[in-house]
Amino acid sequence: MRKILFLLLLPLQGLAQRSAFLPFKKYPFPTELAAAPAGARIAWAMDEEGRRNVYVAEGPAFTPRKLTDFSEDDGQEITSLSISADGRWVVFVRGGDHGANWESGLPVNPAADTQPFKVQVACIPFAGGAVKYLSAGDHPVISPDSKTVAFIKADQVWGTALDSAAATNLFTTRGSVSSLQWSPDGKRLLFVANRTDHAIIGIYTPGSSPIKWIAPSFYRDEVPQWSGDGSRIVFVRRPGEGGAPDSMLVRQPEPWSIYIADTAGGRPVLLWKSSLTLRGSFPPTDGGANLHWAVGNRIVFLTYVDGWPHLYSLDAGVEAASAARGTAAGAASGGAKPLLLTPGNFMCEHIRLSADRRYLIFSANAGDDPGDIERRHVGMVSVDKPDMEVMTPGKGLEWTPVLTGDSRTLAFISATPQRPPLPAVMGLADNPRKNFTVLCADRIPADFPQGTLVTPRAVTFRASDGVIVHADLFEAGVAGAPPGPAAKGARRPAIVYVHGGPPRQMLLGWHYSDYYSNAYASNQYLASLGFVVLAVNYRLGIGYGYDFHQPAHAGPAGAAEYKDIKAAGEWLRRQSDVDTARIGIYGGSYGGFLTALALARDSKLFAAGVDFHGVHDWLAQSSLMTAFKDKYEKAPDYDKALKTAWLSSPVSAIDTWKSPVLIIQGDDDRNVRFNQSVDLVNRLEKKGVPIETMVIVDDTHHWMNFANSVTVYAAAADFFTRQFMKGGGK
Repeated sequence: MRKILFLLLLPLQGLAQRSAFLPFKKYPFPTELAAAPAGARIAWAMDEEGRRNVYVAEGPAFTPRKLTDFSEDDGQEITSLSISADGRWVVFVRGGDHGANWESGLPVNPAADTQPFKVQVACIPFAGGAVKYLSAGDHPVISPDSKTVAFIKADQVWGTALDSAAATNLFTTRGSVSSLQWSPDGKRLLFVANRTDHAIIGIYTPGSSPIKWIAPSFYRDEVPQWSGDGSRIVFVRRPGEGGAPDSMLVRQPEPWSIYIADTAGGRPVLLWKSSLTLRGSFPPTDGGANLHWAVGNRIVFLTYVDGWPHLYSLDAGVEAASAARGTAAGAASGGAKPLLLTPGNFMCEHIRLSADRRYLIFSANAGDDPGDIERRHVGMVSVDKPDMEVMTPGKGLEWTPVLTGDSRTLAFISATPQRPPLPAVMGLADNPRKNFTVLCADRIPADFPQGTLVTPRAVTFRASDGVIVHADLFEAGVAGAPPGPAAKGARRPAIVYVHGGPPRQMLLGWHYSDYYSNAYASNQYLASLGFVVLAVNYRLGIGYGYDFHQPAHAGPAGAAEYKDIKAAGEWLRRQSDVDTARIGIYGGSYGGFLTALALARDSKLFAAGVDFHGVHDWLAQSSLMTAFKDKYEKAPDYDKALKTAWLSSPVSAIDTWKSPVLIIQGDDDRNVRFNQSVDLVNRLEKKGVPIETMVIVDDTHHWMNFANSVTVYAAAADFFTRQFMKGGGK
């Protein structure tokens, strides 16, 4: 039996559920925090019930001020936010879906406008005024003299004066251009030209030709950074596409190197190269190599080589001197030994270099409290010595820090398990207790249920193969929350929440991703209804070291991570307050994949589920079937890899899928193909599995429209309520 839940024709009970869920979603969500290169000016974007605007503040008072006035829930995100060096201009991009796997720069139109809003580069005076759209385009960078902005349009480089709207194509080259960066003197523009099987670095000088190519090779050169004086660059070199095919089921190291090059055209010098190990592979975390050229000719970067994503520092001067003598001493073995800046069992992400290039500021799951591995705090370290300090200790969560251009104030986004994310500032002088001020607290609506939110509790358990799994437990009645309907001694229904990604980590409080803030609000709402909710951090996720993040036989190579999901359900079944016949599961994206796999393989354990835009057939979603198209050579285990991918897919276990499911997806999804859900619906209908479906027209994977995000999560809660609390279910 199939029941279709149309967006505008929800059942009356569903409408009531949507109204009840709405207050849990009425929180402001700040992103794109940026500081001017000089002075004490900061800016951020903030989403308030779908109305996305730019806010600014200036020290020493840092009184927040809304700079733009976009008043509609139209799904147009704000990204690439920056402030000019003179502090006069705020530049940003409006539109698109920059979390997408493809077509991120195409218009997003969940509001069903007859003429979709184009992705555009915009600017507005910091002092206030009208927004000016400079051009269709993306990824803008402001010149050091604050007069010009360069940006990407149709994969090529364009530019315009900030006081003009006459954008012109600066140059055209083969491939797609990225990584724009002005030289320190503003006279040259560094870029990468991606040419599919290799990538090369170029320098464009306005008003002159030709383009200067830096050390072109058969490799993939990327993320170049200028030296302080603009005479050299540092960049990452990785192998180009090609070579004899190797095993598809056994993971291979992904080597990478760091080179420095003279911009006058001298031969590049190898500064450092990774070990040929899995841990030494190119880091698969936020920002990749996080390469920067810091003060004192220090090159800083991130690697997983010691088992955690840590920051390291190298002296570029040593190698430069060797190159000048024509010896390149030590280059063959990778040059100087890097200095570990951030020792300890924690990860670094959201990494930025201060304007004076003396410090790295970042987020880390570090601190004195054992629970800090499930949180984020702001860390700060010098570029030349391991003097890392956790700047925001405690039971809260803080992320995406920036240091103001005058180096006097640390700005970041702050939250607690109850208070939603807001920008905050901390003065660095004479502040031994590390007090900080939260901005925009008045933007939290009066009816947001902050006082009734539970504080999730960290729990651990073992999967069947011995892997320790971390999870966050939401229980009604904790931390002042009202008891749910089943709180008077009765066993309660329980739900496993499965995050997507999969390189994500759910936290003991609000999340730094807008997508997972939706999930956090949903888990809080379900707890308020009387459900026990367990948000599981399964292997493939970040925050617990390399071996947990990059396990063997995961995903299409065997779905080993499903052991952790099953273990979560079994852990709930052992709890004295959980009704073993009423355990559900839900999740989105990769979490949707694992939800579907749980329902297909273990319907006796998971009695119902909600699958948000999940992957259901690895062979159709990935390039496995076409990996060796038109090639005589194939991987030695190609046939086995195809079979393994099929058996790792939920659709391979349809015959044992018995539990009812609600399937939800937006039909402009740019992360998971919409046909993944179309195919699953057809299979389940043929097998007679009870299903309900919801299609959100013209919205993407990330529910760009606020009203849609409320609708889909309310529908999930309504589904579980009907299955487990109103006489439904098994």
